[in-house]
Amino acid sequence: MFQMEDTTYRDLKERSLMQWLDEMERHEDPAVRGGVRLCREYIASLQRGNEQLRQENQLKNEYLRKCSKRK
Repeated sequence: MFQMEDTTYRDLKERSLMQWLDEMERHEDPAVRGGVRLCREYIASLQRGNEQLRQENQLKNEYLRKCSKRK
């Protein structure tokens, strides 16, 4: 009934972004190198937010299942 989510594309996109950021860390301009750090922190905060939303969604789904079984 439930299938595992295919994350192949998302994983490929994330690895590509990280590879590009690694290359930008070696850039000669200090502003670019500083921007890489900022970008990595922003990506990490977005991932934390996504995980929190997934957990909230799972909790709501469990609650709705319990409510639907009572009726």
